[in-house]
Amino acid sequence: MDFAIPYTEEQERFRQEVRGWIDANVPENMKLPIDERGEMVEGSEIQVFWKEKHLELGEKGWLHPTFPKQYGGGGLTAEHETILMEEFQKSRVVQHHADNTTLSTLLVWGTEEQKQKFLAPLLRGEKTSHQKLTEPASGADQASVRTRAVKDGDDWLITGQNVFISTFHDVNWLSGQAMTDPDAPRHRNTGFFIIENPSPGLELREMNLLVGHRQKEVFMDSVRVPGDHIIGGDHQGWQVMGTLLEAEHGGRGRAVPTDEPVDNLISYVKETKANGGTLGSDPVVQQKTMDAYLEAHVGMLFTKRTYWMYQNHVQMNYESNLANVHGRYSGLRNAIRVREVMGMYAYLDTKEPLAPHGGAQEVNQRAAAGQRHAGGSSNIAKVILARRIGISRTKERAAPTPSTATSFGS
Repeated sequence: MDFAIPYTEEQERFRQEVRGWIDANVPENMKLPIDERGEMVEGSEIQVFWKEKHLELGEKGWLHPTFPKQYGGGGLTAEHETILMEEFQKSRVVQHHADNTTLSTLLVWGTEEQKQKFLAPLLRGEKTSHQKLTEPASGADQASVRTRAVKDGDDWLITGQNVFISTFHDVNWLSGQAMTDPDAPRHRNTGFFIIENPSPGLELREMNLLVGHRQKEVFMDSVRVPGDHIIGGDHQGWQVMGTLLEAEHGGRGRAVPTDEPVDNLISYVKETKANGGTLGSDPVVQQKTMDAYLEAHVGMLFTKRTYWMYQNHVQMNYESNLANVHGRYSGLRNAIRVREVMGMYAYLDTKEPLAPHGGAQEVNQRAAAGQRHAGGSSNIAKVILARRIGISRTKERAAPTPSTATSFGS
């Protein structure tokens, strides 16, 4: 079956425009490094370079191409975004540093004033944001947050801690819940806040973890947050968080899903010489590689379906969660297959001259070790899926998203 997308002449002209911009603006030494979190560190030349380029992309509407034009997005079609992602991935263009989860949340729940204050500069690349979700005591359970927000006049004073936050120190805004009313019922006791960085009482500390150095601890000690920085009502934090989590759990899909580790594995077994032929001549290696290929492509189809549904304003229930759960477990299974086929070569990093594909597999092996936690634990993902397909004691529906709650008008 052919899943290729037919493009119009206008769309192919747009592709040539994108390629022309890349050729004129992205030198080889500024392309996305193989070990992004190990090499694109705080204040590095490549990070500074891309902060400037993101401003250019924001001005062209290419940074967030399908977000509404009136707020700084491109107002473009899904096909245009697909072309951009295809060319950007091929040329290793560094993507924006603002998390899509906060963008979607602002688009659904923000007032017009908040959209102009927060959303517009994010879409234009002038500011960056990141959600702060995981807490040391409650983990990924967003209904059990310990962070407190105490009213002080028109402002709020926020105290709490987060861990494993994937952001740079110079992020402009952090977003997340804080308990505003400890006496209120569960799911009606929090607010959702946008917190300025830097602010007195706010500290970000680097965490030196297996996956790299961009993970942060966030400490907040009576951080003053203005009243207009709360998104939704002061007891609606859980409802606002629902929209963020739809995006966090893959609810927007991906225009161009790829699986570079599996593509590299296929190249490796085709090109590596062994026993008078290639490594791929071994029937056991063939089987493991084909299993990896099939799992990867099933995941891509799930993710593309989600993207199509999102862009066409089709109400989703379980579809994005199915893609999420499949991706978590198939990614782990494929990481094991890569180790079994490549052996110790899977552990040679970017500094080793014999590392296949420049050390990309070693980076993926480290990333796979933390995959079951990213975006919430895999157990949480399975519970959500069970509730969506009706095999749990409780049922739930998808939270509102920009696809179902707003228009994408340009």
